[in-house]
Amino acid sequence: MDLQLMGKTAVVTGSTSGIGQAIAQALVNEGATVVVNGRDADRTKEAANSIQGSGKAVPVHGDVGSAAGVAEFLERLTAVGDVDILVNNAGIFQPMPFFEIPDEEWSRFFEINVMSGIRLSRALAPGMQQRGWGRILFISSESAFSIPDEMVHYGMTKTAQLSVMRGLAKTLRGTGVSVNAVLPGPTWTEGVAEYVGKLAEQEGMSEEEMRKQFFPRFRPQSLIERFIEPTEVASMVTYLASPVSAATTGSAHRVEGGMVDDLG
Repeated sequence: MDLQLMGKTAVVTGSTSGIGQAIAQALVNEGATVVVNGRDADRTKEAANSIQGSGKAVPVHGDVGSAAGVAEFLERLTAVGDVDILVNNAGIFQPMPFFEIPDEEWSRFFEINVMSGIRLSRALAPGMQQRGWGRILFISSESAFSIPDEMVHYGMTKTAQLSVMRGLAKTLRGTGVSVNAVLPGPTWTEGVAEYVGKLAEQEGMSEEEMRKQFFPRFRPQSLIERFIEPTEVASMVTYLASPVSAATTGSAHRVEGGMVDDLG
């Protein structure tokens, strides 16, 4: 299928590794020009250089986790030109018992995971609307529905992203700009590998053995009973970012291995 992304320009925040980098690579494979974003200039450039395809990857560094950082990133972004696709992927997670999460952490998670997408959408959506075409995507999580008790603050931000997504889709009704969310399940990224490694160390076993035990013990609701690959999430994002998804907006799309047990 031709996803008709040749000549489109996309911004993928938090794309120097993991799901974000896989999304950037998938979009470049389809012929898009993709802005690769990370906080560190050198690492961002290195990540962009590693992405090859029929399109091209352009490094634009900036910390989108604060208002000042978003403003600096947007200033650097002007050199790229008009943005057709925004993928709000930047985010953090950290297991922490509810009663140990201080106010500062609730605010930090909200700033990075939610406000980054709000600020960038507020800046870039008007241009998409004027041109009559655009795609805005929020990389949420199955944790938006199945709030993990080991990191309630993370789950809270993922649910908030869905509210923003739905409200923005209504705001942009009839403009040719669609707004959707993608909900990955546990995905094998650097951060997840580190988390699994810590669990393994705590229990005196190898990372490989903990990886085998992870789903039976910690995520028994998974129907695929394995970690998702970043490329599998990227495939869904690339479709939703394309012109062929024109009738799809205001909705949450699951790539979570069947973990959410409802028909919504």
